[in-house]
Amino acid sequence: MAVLNPYNYKRPKGQINLKINIPGVKEVKVEQVEVKSKKVEVASGYKENEILNAKPEELTLMLYDGIIRFIKQAKIFNEDKKIEKTNNAIVRAQNIITELRSTLDMDYEISKELDPLYEFMNRRLLEANIKKDNAMMDEVLDLAAELRDTWKEAMKIAKKV
Repeated sequence: MAVLNPYNYKRPKGQINLKINIPGVKEVKVEQVEVKSKKVEVASGYKENEILNAKPEELTLMLYDGIIRFIKQAKIFNEDKKIEKTNNAIVRAQNIITELRSTLDMDYEISKELDPLYEFMNRRLLEANIKKDNAMMDEVLDLAAELRDTWKEAMKIAKKV
């Protein structure tokens, strides 16, 4: 039995384009580019395959994991006073929250409860980004981790039924 999924996902069609930046690298010799591009193709191909073959409930879990990963990155960058990287990581977490929010199926009661929670998380990350406040990031990190853990548990229960 599948998890009652309050999200309205559709499987992505076609290729997923990933933009890869190599920090600090301005110019690379052709031989190095060929070697690195093969590694990147394999890695991005694996991730693309994982996403394309994931069930909707698994995609949701991946999104929660992404929020957590980006907030953790933002906190590290913030501690190192890397303002631009902090901003980018927070914005990526906010983009995931916006995606979760925009795909909510409001026919389910749980969606009506998740929507204001996502709005709060997004607003709190905005404030954390402006103030560069790790404590605010921790609030959202805790919420995201709790949502992820709850979602993971729901997936386990649904598999048993």
